Amino acid sequence: MKILVTGAAGFIGHQTALKLLARGDTVIGVDNLNDYYDVSLKEARLQDIANHPEASHFKFIKLDLADTAATELLFKTEQPECVIHLAAQAGVRYSIQNPHIYVQSNLVAFTNVLEGCRHNTVGHLVYASSSSVYGGNAKLPFSEQDSVDHPVSLYAATKKANELMAHTYSHLYGIPTTGLRFFTVYGPWGRPDMSPFLFANAILNGVPIQVFNHGDMMRDFTYIDDIVEGVIRVADKPASPEGRSNAPYRVFNIGNNQPEKLMDFIGILENAFGRVAEKEFLPMQAGDVKATYADTSALEQWVGFKPYTPLKEGVARFVDWYQAYYKKA
Repeated sequence: MKILVTGAAGFIGHQTALKLLARGDTVIGVDNLNDYYDVSLKEARLQDIANHPEASHFKFIKLDLADTAATELLFKTEQPECVIHLAAQAGVRYSIQNPHIYVQSNLVAFTNVLEGCRHNTVGHLVYASSSSVYGGNAKLPFSEQDSVDHPVSLYAATKKANELMAHTYSHLYGIPTTGLRFFTVYGPWGRPDMSPFLFANAILNGVPIQVFNHGDMMRDFTYIDDIVEGVIRVADKPASPEGRSNAPYRVFNIGNNQPEKLMDFIGILENAFGRVAEKEFLPMQAGDVKATYADTSALEQWVGFKPYTPLKEGVARFVDWYQAYYKKA
């Protein structure tokens, strides 16, 4: 199958491309290589793909999906059978200071992707949503049936908007679309702006870890391999109508279904590195939520899979990669 993977130089996009190549798919990778975080890490991920035994079936195109004309040409030229849209401006806190970037990357670009699918008979669009859409919901675990009408960050609002936009295109044009609400993804090749990376860097450099809400937080940490497995299984099964809508549209949580206390997570990292972190306890930041916890029963029923990697095992793999990557660098 010929699959377009957007955000191919990103954390999840890189790993998704590798797994698709390994099973024999042709992958068109797109990324704008912006400088939200270290571009050299993105370039290293692309080089990792280039080193894959099936790299001849990978084509990379540097492109900003917010560029309407360029995105139209991409779809017209490449004619993908399936699109896995993982490109987005990420980060809850960053969205508060930089709102216009989120409008371009998460709304304008998503519109262009939807239009590309519409005009080029794409068989299935799978796109990244986020657990952030649940906002300040107090009911745990989070279920796809819960209301998500009260986002607490612009990032979350753009992801909720993506789900609404996808449903509209599914309804109007019959395009199968599936949104995946990711829960705190971590692992090798992870993003430097996320807590595992930030904490690891602080521990090794002897600087304080910033611990928000005084450590009283829980996250449903989900290992990257589990995320990628879920993404690909969902991509292989185009959405069909379900009870609340006649459109071929679905949304699924994809999380470990086992929230962990933030302080326990830090302890596991400390043990893996063999160092105790200095901690700076701070109040809750605007846009943050106290706890996330995914109900993954719908995903399991749909594709027969749920994330399962234990946190200690996943953290150990992350730490091994982190130390090897920076020693090499």
